[in-house]
Amino acid sequence: MSSSVSSRSDFVRTLWPWLPIWLLVSLAAIFAHGPMPLYSTRTLAVAWEMWDHQHWIVPYINGAPYSEKVPLLFWLIHLGWAAFGVGDVWPRLLEVLIGGTELVLVARMAHRLFPEAPWIARIAPWLLGSLSYAFLFGLQIMYDVLLAVWALAALLCLLPDERGRQEPRWLYFGLCLGLGLLTKGPVILLHASLPWLLGPLWSPWASQNRRRWYGRGLLALALGALVLLAWAIPAAISGGEAYRHKLFFTQTAGRVVGGMDQAARLQSHSRPLWWYLPWLPLLLFPLSGLPRVWLALGSLRRPLDSGSRFLLCWLLPSLLIFSLIRGKQLYYPLPEMAAAVLLISAALWRQAPQATARTSFWLGSGPLALAGVGTALGMVALSLMARHGHAGNSWYAPLMVDAIYFSPVFLLLALLVAWPGRWPLQRIALAGLLGTATIYGLFSYSLWSKFDLDQASALIAQAQARGQEVAQEGAYAGQFHFSGRLHQPITELYGQPALRQFARQHPDSLIITYPNKLNSLVVRYAVFTQPFRGGWLVIRPAAAMAEAAR
Repeated sequence: MSSSVSSRSDFVRTLWPWLPIWLLVSLAAIFAHGPMPLYSTRTLAVAWEMWDHQHWIVPYINGAPYSEKVPLLFWLIHLGWAAFGVGDVWPRLLEVLIGGTELVLVARMAHRLFPEAPWIARIAPWLLGSLSYAFLFGLQIMYDVLLAVWALAALLCLLPDERGRQEPRWLYFGLCLGLGLLTKGPVILLHASLPWLLGPLWSPWASQNRRRWYGRGLLALALGALVLLAWAIPAAISGGEAYRHKLFFTQTAGRVVGGMDQAARLQSHSRPLWWYLPWLPLLLFPLSGLPRVWLALGSLRRPLDSGSRFLLCWLLPSLLIFSLIRGKQLYYPLPEMAAAVLLISAALWRQAPQATARTSFWLGSGPLALAGVGTALGMVALSLMARHGHAGNSWYAPLMVDAIYFSPVFLLLALLVAWPGRWPLQRIALAGLLGTATIYGLFSYSLWSKFDLDQASALIAQAQARGQEVAQEGAYAGQFHFSGRLHQPITELYGQPALRQFARQHPDSLIITYPNKLNSLVVRYAVFTQPFRGGWLVIRPAAAMAEAAR
């Protein structure tokens, strides 16, 4: 018992100081502006519509059942709303807490995989928390970070514990898979079941007890499926025939191959087999800017220890399967970034004696320090170009103008990285985290006004309260529903004939459009205009649009 208490105490000490630092930076970043359209606003729109109309089982968006997603994240949002009231504060706090939980689980996994190397458990969460793309994506109110939490929790159940227990905890493994299924559907199996299938390659217990390993593993998978069906069957009955067909047939294949929605499938259907390879440096930045990391990975040799074999059985098959899928998005392999960081940490630990003796400025932090200086100088140059009229009318011109105010931060980060002394990897991780948060702050300061839909949402809410119909030209992704607390759907119009017919039927209605440029007719008849992303958001009376078209 005292050994167990001591182990927990040692683990709690490893959380300092990276967890408080990461939480503070994440909270500052996620509250720098409102929920981002279209991903965060769509999640909040579904949660709001379920809450507003008391659809506790079937997710809804824009007045129709939403078969693209399963409900666990929405339920977690509802729990906070029940306690604190409806707002966007709790969903953002929830996303930060989920991200922090993922980092804690990575540290826990390092303890299980490499009990002889406490250094790996101390450095791995630093490195994972510093990954720029994962940090930025984790600021969106979406499903993938929660999915990563359940994948890590499920895989932890397969590993030997600190007390020497070798057999996996099959009950918890099945429950974690079930919660992953309730988060984003069958895609959890791509993230969490492959190390189980390849168990004899890394686990001595699995190799010696194959029948129990696979037999009880199949029972755990069945338990996970039962957790999903406990929701899916009542949802199918409640949602109607069309929803039932989409839930069990039309959308299942899409969720198996990556949890893709319709827009993602249209954008990514033709990406080639090797598409992820050139993006790996971005996914692993700033670690990818350390030559020492690549040297350490290149120095891995057989025979590999059990922990490294586990990570390879998790990482390589997952990336191969995601590469074989025609639809690809950068955020699909985010749970595998934990495996990559753990493998990098283990490789650096094994290389540590040689690296300490001969790591030079160029093999260590030198390239990242120079990148920080180059970023600062580039931001100054961009700002000067914009101030002298070389930015044109580009939508990102405000960012170029304001970049000079943020450039000193990168000079300080370059100094932090290059400073000789102790804890070089922790300083690099801290610099990566602060640098990414600084870029996010620059975006919030300069460009958020082009993404902020609060005024448009309020206008739409007022129109619906007066009894006016509201429509949008093209697909609607729920971006106004939560911010405006809308109670009625927005009609989607495709093509000029549909627009003219809607205008005839509802002459006092409003129509939302997204033109690339403004012209005199658009400005003349508009009741609301604002820059939106790279174009414009314009709301016009339907009758005026019909007259302008004539």
